[in-house]
Amino acid sequence: MLKFKTQLNFISLNVISEISMSQNFVKFQNLEAMFEPKMTLKFMKLSEKAQAPKKGSNCAAGFDLFSAVDVEIGPNDQAMISTDLKVSVPCGTYGRVAPRSGIAVDFNVHVGAGVIDEDYRGPLIVVLFNLGTRPFFVKQGDRIAQLICEKIASPGVDVIELFCLQFSDFVLS
Repeated sequence: MLKFKTQLNFISLNVISEISMSQNFVKFQNLEAMFEPKMTLKFMKLSEKAQAPKKGSNCAAGFDLFSAVDVEIGPNDQAMISTDLKVSVPCGTYGRVAPRSGIAVDFNVHVGAGVIDEDYRGPLIVVLFNLGTRPFFVKQGDRIAQLICEKIASPGVDVIELFCLQFSDFVLS
């Protein structure tokens, strides 16, 4: 009986120790977040037809983008849909214009040309491809795509002239 009680005390101390360590880890993570610069995604409305991008929920990965125009996209056709917005993505990120799952699954309409560089300041236009067999109608105010900000690495480039090397000299790492 005494042995069992000692084991329980030992287990309790381990659990308490793990909880303390995890609380310190959480505190460390929060401290780290305090020193990380706050990222802000900036938009400029170009007309009264423009709608500010919105997240569908607090945990949504992307901001919904809205059409500023009415457009019909025929089967196997494409259209450039204006949002009447300009965007500035945070430093160290790029914007990825991604499809909305419902439109892709239900209507076979997909997004193309979906990269917004950090230094791009032009109008935000969404390219939609209708791969379906029926026309797809976009009305002003419809959610047409989503904008996801992703961190990016910008490595340097080393060019290796293969014609100057023997195969044994070239090793991919």
